[in-house]
Amino acid sequence: RFCLPLVLASLPTMATGEEITPALQDSWGDFWLFRFFVNAAGYASIVVPGFLLIQYFKRRNYLETGRGICFPVIKSCVFGSEVKSVHQEDGSLPPRAEPTESSTARQVFKLLFCAAGLQASYLTWGVLQERVMTRTYGATETDPGEKFKDSQFLVFMNRILAFTVAGLYCALTKQPRHGAPMYKYSFASLSNILSSWCQYEALKYISFPTQVLAKASKVIPVMMMGKLVSRKSYEYWEYLTAALISVGVSMFLLSSAPNRHVSTVTTFSGIVLLAGYIIFDSFTSNWQDALFAYKMSPVQMMFGVNVFSCLFTVGSLLEQGALLESLRFMARHSEFTAHAVLLSVCSACGQLFIFYTINQFGAAVFTIIMTLRQAFAILLSCLIYGHTVTVVGGLGIAVVFMALFLRVYARSRMKKRSKKIPPGETPVQKV
Repeated sequence: RFCLPLVLASLPTMATGEEITPALQDSWGDFWLFRFFVNAAGYASIVVPGFLLIQYFKRRNYLETGRGICFPVIKSCVFGSEVKSVHQEDGSLPPRAEPTESSTARQVFKLLFCAAGLQASYLTWGVLQERVMTRTYGATETDPGEKFKDSQFLVFMNRILAFTVAGLYCALTKQPRHGAPMYKYSFASLSNILSSWCQYEALKYISFPTQVLAKASKVIPVMMMGKLVSRKSYEYWEYLTAALISVGVSMFLLSSAPNRHVSTVTTFSGIVLLAGYIIFDSFTSNWQDALFAYKMSPVQMMFGVNVFSCLFTVGSLLEQGALLESLRFMARHSEFTAHAVLLSVCSACGQLFIFYTINQFGAAVFTIIMTLRQAFAILLSCLIYGHTVTVVGGLGIAVVFMALFLRVYARSRMKKRSKKIPPGETPVQKV
């Protein structure tokens, strides 16, 4: 039953070992869609039986009638304790602990430590991501080398290390009593896997600076979704900054288009993959926000999501036979092995730095650090990989980051003002 998907998935690998020219990229540009459906079929082979089991246990009222050695496991996975905490305003992280009797020098050191950790983790991650997905391995004077093509394996590598780090952290530190049914993590896990896969795949069709700016413009669809679905209201500055981001991204894309020798199919593939990344990533954050209604720590969330991410990705890789092929690629190219491992280490460490920074300094400081990281990432990518940026494109980048900083500043001012709102009045919701 897996013959057709496997055949479709194997077609792009016919170009393995050859330097892919723009013309060849044009002819194979649409095959990412087949890989997407093959991966989705692998996830469905796990999700569908799991869904049927959950429905079976709920219909049987297993929570009251179940007994035996498997009862605690099934209860934790299907039912949980159903004890929820008060949903906090931030929704995704516990309240930041205010420092007590902490000197200014100590706080400055902590801030520099967080900034350096975030910048080092994610700048290294970005450079390696582009290296792995766009360059060949094993190239010599007589052999052009070969590219690594399986984005899902990279997602698996990232998730298995994040799962290990989060598991060790939960085992060695005191955590809140867990109450959420485990299966609820699978929704965020699935969307997180798909968003990461789209992010890796997009680099085959668009430049890394374009991808970074697309991430920065994620606020636009989030606001549209909030307005149409949740009936949220937004301040004028939120519409202004969203419009500025849109203008800046358009300036960059339009100025870069004449210099990129790629086909319409390739460009369209990159745009669709970026759209998929934004949609899946937005769902992940919203679902995690809902899950934080249960009493849990961010590291417990990290552990729960990555448990299912490892299960989904390894299951799909085994069904496709891609796991062994990727391991053979690692055996052939030790440089790729080092890059893949370091990529995973940077991803896991970056998540821990995110939790620590927000806990110590709040979301506004974290957003400023990560906005600077995006600017540095574009600069590094242009310096290392030779991307050209026109004057108009540079102005577009400046407009995007000016809008992001304006957004952070306005949000911090509104948060201070909302503290003075009399009881009974509801402040405007923000993204």
